[in-house]
Parts: sequence; structure tokens; C-alpha cells
Amino acid sequence: MAIPRVVIVGRPNVGKSSLFNWLDGRRLAIVDDMAGVTRDRLVTLIEHDGRFFELIDTGGIGIEDADNLTKEVEQQIAAGIDEADVILFVVDTKTGLTPLDEEVAERLRKVEKPILLLANKTDHAGLDNGALEFHRLGRGWLIPVSVLQNRNRQLLFEEILDRLPEKQSEQAETDAPRMKLTIVGRRNVGKSTFVNTLAQAQRMIVSEVPGTTRDSVDVHFDLDGHRFVAIDTPGLRRKKSIRTDIDFYGLHRAQRSIRRADVALLFFDCMETISKVDKQLAHYIEQQFKPCIFVVNKWDKVAGQVATERWVRYLREHFPTMSYCPIAFVTGQTGKNMKALLNHAQMLFKQSQTRVPTSTINKLIQAATQRQQPPLYLNRRPKIYFGSQISTTPPTVIMMCNMPQGFPPSYQRYLINVCRDNLPFGEVPIKLYLQKRESQEPADQPAPSEQPIE
Repeated sequence: MAIPRVVIVGRPNVGKSSLFNWLDGRRLAIVDDMAGVTRDRLVTLIEHDGRFFELIDTGGIGIEDADNLTKEVEQQIAAGIDEADVILFVVDTKTGLTPLDEEVAERLRKVEKPILLLANKTDHAGLDNGALEFHRLGRGWLIPVSVLQNRNRQLLFEEILDRLPEKQSEQAETDAPRMKLTIVGRRNVGKSTFVNTLAQAQRMIVSEVPGTTRDSVDVHFDLDGHRFVAIDTPGLRRKKSIRTDIDFYGLHRAQRSIRRADVALLFFDCMETISKVDKQLAHYIEQQFKPCIFVVNKWDKVAGQVATERWVRYLREHFPTMSYCPIAFVTGQTGKNMKALLNHAQMLFKQSQTRVPTSTINKLIQAATQRQQPPLYLNRRPKIYFGSQISTTPPTVIMMCNMPQGFPPSYQRYLINVCRDNLPFGEVPIKLYLQKRESQEPADQPAPSEQPIE
């Protein structure tokens, strides 16, 4: 199973970013009194008592962004809530209960996930009674905390760990009842026709009018004893062309469908050139670490005229960071090559669920660092002490080292490629975390970056 995610939410200026830094033990998020500093979600890997989880900071709910990015900030918050396993709802004891706190609570009322209500800035026990008014929100187990006074940090960790999903056995992980295929692409590339052919029924409205599908729709079907869910999504267009709420929420739902996916099928029309929308979709799939197949549709229209090798080179040139993604050529109208496509999608799904022994990873790391040493950093040679796979879907590898900041992105890509070439993850994204091992390092070393590199 994937690493559990703990997401921090709340109105602006309650100390969400300070809490993020406090739990991580490093200053990663920008902390400022001005509302709206945090826009994108920030992610860091946390280890406590042998358990790992990703901590995610989000923007303030209810703020009107000064740069007219309110919808984009809101989209990031919604994505964080959607993918959370535990939610930390932060309020401010010194300010007291506000209408915006109640608005956040109302939004979380429909969320059926564990929620901890953190009354931040409760600097001493004398303020605990004041924090009790937040019980009126009716959401979450109330914990008074103080980032400034380092109050109740251990208690908060214990409560978070108690609410994380239980670890599943490897057998349970591989027994998912249905594999979810999300089908994405720009407008009029034949996604709904493809789904209809899969389901052998007119479950979707098929039309030559771009934008017919305005919501994401699940279609269940069976093939050779295997159960699938095909998620058809709205056709997307460039962000600057998104002018209506229907377009905006269509984009939001398509992105949510990508997050739900076990495997994403990114569709291209063989009669059209690659567009900016195609690149935006590919980038989002890559950001979410989803296994992906590039699907060139309507191939019957150019069969015998255009060689597959030409399209393969074309895709590789435009998506160099996703060179691991397989490429399929299909005809959605007739179903040609669709069974082979589904079989390949199953292979990717199995790859993403595979676990590799720690001893295998350590031997591979040792050989890789001997073959190509990391560059010097501050006149010192960064070292990797050991590595281990800590999660699946996506395969996630953590490497304990002396100076995580000393490994440049190019060397991290080298390590990922070594893993991809030598482990059973050849066609799926791999998450890599470099984490500093506790040791007698000089106290003035810069803080390491733990953002995963794909």
C-alpha cells in the first residue's frame, strides 16, 4: 500500500506552516504573517516510532488570493483533503472561534476520515479552557498544542499514528478487487468510444462534439476473469481557455480521477500533433507517481502510412522524463489491440505493487555508488549508508545518508534509473527519499531536501 498521508488544513494564519515545520523538525515551509503565502501543497516524509507517513501542508481555506489564483489554491486544498488518510484541522486559541473556522468545519463534515482538531497557540495549560470552545465545531479530537512552546508534540504524534491505516499484508495488497484505469486526454481523442468498446455497451454518450463528457464516470467490466473499472474523464483544454465553472470542475474531476487511478491511460489522436494540454496532463500524472501508458488512438487511419517508430520517437522527444512509459497503438472504434493494452496495464499494476528485499536494494546501491560516485559537496563526499523499500503503489525507496543536500537532482535521477534497470519497476514511477541518518554531523549543515524525485 502507499505511504499514508496526513494533511494539514485550516483558515489562513492559524499556524499551519509553522506546524508543518515543527512536526518535521526543519524549516521547510515559508512562515509569514501575511495570509496566502502557502499556495501549492508541500510534502515531506516523516518517520516516528518506526512508522512512515507523508505530511502535507495546504493553503488557507477561504482566502481570496491577491494574484487571482483562488481557484488554483482551492484545487490544491481539495486534492489534499481527497487523498488524506488523517486530517489535522488547525485553529487558533488566541484568536478564538471565527466564522471562517466554522466554514472549514462545515466543509469537513462530509469527509469520512479521521480528523484531529489542533488548537494551536495554546502556549500553556492556563489557555486550555479557552480552547474548549472549539468543541462547538463538532469535528475532530481536540488537542491543545503550541509550536512556539513545543507543547504536546509527542502526544500529537501518538494520536496521528493511532489513526493511520493498518499495515496490510503483501497478499492483501495484491488482492484488489478491481484495477482502476483512468482514461485522460484532450478533447475529441476518442476516450468515450474506447470505454464503450471496453464495456461492449453504450454506457457513455459518444459524440464528435468536443466536451460532451463533463464529469468523470466509472464503467465496470470484466475481461478474462479480471475485473476492471474504466474511469472516463472530460476532455481537457488549455488552462487559459477555461472560462466556465463547468470547464473548471471538469479539470478538477479529471485530476481527481488521475489520483484515484491504479494505471493512467493518456490518449493521443494519431492525426493530431502533441499539444500543451497533453504535456500538462502528462506532468500531472508524473506528479502523482501513477503508472502510465501512452495510447495512440485511431491508428487505423494511418496504418501503413506512418511507422510506429516515428510516433515512438515523437513521444519520447516530448516526454523525456517519462521514457519508462510504454506506448500502445489502438483503434478504439474496433477494439484493435485493446486486449493487449489491458494486459500491459495489469503488468504495470503488478509492478507498482512489487516489494524488493532490503538486501537486494543495498547491494544495488553499493554497486551503483562504486560505479559512479556522487560529486563532492563542500569538499566532502556524500555517502549512502543503506536503503530500503518502505512502500508500494508507487514503489518508494528511502536511502539513509550523511548529506541529503549533497546529492544533486542529476545523481538522484541516476539512482532512480539504476533501480528501474535492475529492479522489477522497469515501467512505473519510483519515489526516492534521501534522509539524513542521525549522526555526529556538524550542526551548521544546511537542511536537506526530502521532496521525492521521479
